[in-house]
Amino acid sequence: MADFSLLLWAAIPPLLLLGCYYCRVQFAPSLLRLLLPFVLGAMSGFVALNLELVFENVANSVVNWQKIQYSLLGVALRQLVEVGPIEEGCKLVAVVASSCYFQRRYQLRPSSVFLFTIAIALGFTAQENWIYFYHGTASIFERSIGTPVHAMFSAPWGYALGIYFSSTMVSHQLMKLIPKAWINSVICHALVNVLSAAWRYSTPLNFLSYGLFPFLLWMFWRLEQLLRKVQGKPSIILISGHTSQYRYWQRGLVLFALMLGGNAIFGLFLLTKTLSPLSLSQIFELGVLYFIFSRFLLNFIFGFLAWVIYRYLRHFAEHRYLIRNL
Repeated sequence: MADFSLLLWAAIPPLLLLGCYYCRVQFAPSLLRLLLPFVLGAMSGFVALNLELVFENVANSVVNWQKIQYSLLGVALRQLVEVGPIEEGCKLVAVVASSCYFQRRYQLRPSSVFLFTIAIALGFTAQENWIYFYHGTASIFERSIGTPVHAMFSAPWGYALGIYFSSTMVSHQLMKLIPKAWINSVICHALVNVLSAAWRYSTPLNFLSYGLFPFLLWMFWRLEQLLRKVQGKPSIILISGHTSQYRYWQRGLVLFALMLGGNAIFGLFLLTKTLSPLSLSQIFELGVLYFIFSRFLLNFIFGFLAWVIYRYLRHFAEHRYLIRNL
């Protein structure tokens, strides 16, 4: 019964997120058809786990692979040559298999292939959640907040595959997009894992962890932009200055907003993690309530400033668009 409960907690957040994306895509495949890629994604997660174990055994027989990973540079090397390529490769194969299977029966849209990518990535996440829960190495909250991460990793090559499968003619240019997008995903995958591991090291390396949530926020923005593109919707424009100097200023504002917004989310994540061991009676103690209020207010201000910057850039871009079309 306990194992079934863990399975539910592992699968429900990814399934709910899949349902959200399903509702947002016009002319989406039926939800039942998306469940097949979801299950295939979970299976690809088990395949990736076993391939990583094989890689570890082979690498340990050649060099002291475990000792190399004691440093952050070693962690980065492992992510770039082992974890990123294996996990993104298994997901890619699963998406190609799903797309080929459905292409024999239906005319696939770019948005359908992109949804298959999200479904497989979320199935992969569900399998990963179950492994973490079974071994007790992560909490439900920690895994729930990371639910969209694998979908964010795979978005570039999912978009490239969507364009390729929906094209009426085979193009070498389209074929070249897929490996480039896949390499991009591997690098982003590795970078996120390195930044998430940085807090375990001494200063100044642990400061790298403050770049994690801004980078995740940027990847979520990229996922949303690619989702709009595969549906034929215009991209949301933030950089719209008339001169190069003003465009650099706007890029700086975007970076600042990502830092503010990302670390506001990071601060709320740390606050929740700090409070999770406390009982309900302890939370309502005066000192704890003051701590909660002060930390929440600080992170709310950071998040609000990020939203104000975003609205300013959007207003400027929309204003310029209206003037241009008068």
